[in-house]
Amino acid sequence: MTNTKKKRRYRRGYPVAVLVGFEADHTAIWRIFSRVAKPTSKLELAGRRTDEKILYNFHESIIDALKPILREGVKTIVVVAPARTTYTTEFMKHIQKHHRYLIRSKSTNRANFAELVGSADSASQVAELVKTPQFTKIVTETTSEEAEHIVGALEKQLYDTGDSAVVLYSLKEIEDIIYDRNRKDDFENAYLLLTDQYLVAIRSKSRIHRLLQISQNKKVKTKIVNAETAAGARISQFGGIIFFSTLTKCLSN
Repeated sequence: MTNTKKKRRYRRGYPVAVLVGFEADHTAIWRIFSRVAKPTSKLELAGRRTDEKILYNFHESIIDALKPILREGVKTIVVVAPARTTYTTEFMKHIQKHHRYLIRSKSTNRANFAELVGSADSASQVAELVKTPQFTKIVTETTSEEAEHIVGALEKQLYDTGDSAVVLYSLKEIEDIIYDRNRKDDFENAYLLLTDQYLVAIRSKSRIHRLLQISQNKKVKTKIVNAETAAGARISQFGGIIFFSTLTKCLSN
C-alpha cells in the first residue's frame, strides 16, 4: 500500500553560530540554526594532550573543519568545555599564536570567539546549552558585533562610485542576481543581510528561505540581524533587506 501522506517539510532556519564542544579525547562541532542544531563533525585526539605535536595537529584539524563554515559567513564561534578543564584556553592560545588573522579586528576573515563552560557532546546536551541565558547573551553580543563590522563594509560600498560597487535593496533585484543561471558570478565577497523583523513580517516565508538557501549555496555570506541593534536599524532604513558586493562580475553577464 502506497503511503500518500505528505512528508512534513524539515526546516532548519537561518544560521546563528558554530558550537565547538571540547571533551578529553575529542571535539564535537555543531552548526546552530534558529530552529535546530546540526552535528558537523567529530574530531578525535590521536594521543595525549601533553604531547605538543599531537595537540597542535588536533587544533589544526578543528581550524580546518571551521574554515568552510566561516567562508559561508558564519563568524560566531562558541567554544565549550567542562568545568575545571583548560581545553578552550589551549585552543584560543593556538589561534592567537598560529591563526591571529581570525581574531584581528580589521581582518575580513575575522571571527568572534566566545568561551562557555559546559558540554556539547550530544544532541540533548546541545539542546539544553543553547537555551541557557549565557549562550543567548554570548550569541547576541557576538552577532551584533559581527553585524556592525559587516555594515561598516556596506557603508564603504554606499560611497563607492566605481563600477565594481553593487548595492541592491529590492527583493526582486536581489532574486534576479542570485537566480540568474546565465551569470557566471563569483560571490565570494558578497553579503545578503536581513533583519529578524523583516523575516517575521514578510508573508512569503518560503520565498525568503529559498533565497537564503540558494545564496548560501552560491557562497554569498548571509546574516540575520537583530533589528533593535545599530546594525539592524541601518538595514531597516533600506527596508530590512540588502545585498552588496564589490565584484564587477556581479554586474555583467
